[in-house]
Amino acid sequence: MCGIVGLFLKDPKLEGELGAMLASMLCVMTDRGPDSAGFAVYGAGGKDSVKLSLRAARGYDFEGLAAGLSGPANGMPALVLHGTHAVVEIPQVREAAVRAFLAERHPEVAVVGTGSRMEIFKEVGLPSSVAQTFGLAQMRGTHGIGHTRMATESAVTTAGAHPFSTGADQCLVHNGSLSNHNALRRQLKREGIAIETENDSEVAAGYLTWRMREGASLGQALEAGLKDLDGFFTFVVGTESGFGVLRDPIACKPAVMAETDQYVAFGSEYRALVDLPGIAKAKVFEPEPATVYFWERAQ
Repeated sequence: MCGIVGLFLKDPKLEGELGAMLASMLCVMTDRGPDSAGFAVYGAGGKDSVKLSLRAARGYDFEGLAAGLSGPANGMPALVLHGTHAVVEIPQVREAAVRAFLAERHPEVAVVGTGSRMEIFKEVGLPSSVAQTFGLAQMRGTHGIGHTRMATESAVTTAGAHPFSTGADQCLVHNGSLSNHNALRRQLKREGIAIETENDSEVAAGYLTWRMREGASLGQALEAGLKDLDGFFTFVVGTESGFGVLRDPIACKPAVMAETDQYVAFGSEYRALVDLPGIAKAKVFEPEPATVYFWERAQ
């Protein structure tokens, strides 16, 4: 049992409140997942730059790392510290060189996610502690997703916490269990998709990345997943411009959504949504089984 939440803003006036709204939703889901928590926020980004969300041991010298990256990044990267995580922003054309440098010289640093707008943070501990540690309530953006984990099939580790990201500006949170993840993991690795953990949810993220790399839209990738992914699942997925939801054909994992002129929100339970503005007048509904829901911001 896990808790998942998501929030997609239609009204730009709410962007400064995204973090506070998402933090409230995440913390309500504590009893569904007290082991670990994480979230992704889609905020501001430069057209020709990319953000790397990095994770290392507590007390790690990220400032020293940033200084070392000035070579492969062709200049001192912008750095924002968040406890055990840091976000560095580099020129997009230097991403491959920076990632190669990190892999060779700093294997102790994990790249949690990359993208022009996406930042990912996750840690072991109660959702309220994780949200506070990373300053979620102060973050702004257009959309975000979050997860509270109760581990069932893999260890309680930060690496096993959600969201999982296997492609640029792509991430996924999952409540459920996939039965064919081992076969899919082998297939995806042959296709060049990097899977770093034994978690079945990372396989689901990798599957969507592979489908989209092959030319599918997020909606088409989710549709294909109904045929290729075996098991029980509710997914909430983020991309640079959009937010998607999918439940398996049986839909045994709880889910509820609310939509107003200002936002679309998702929660594993309705109580995650009750503090949102205008919820009393929102269209509240349960997403249908085997049905893709997707919202995209104007470009």
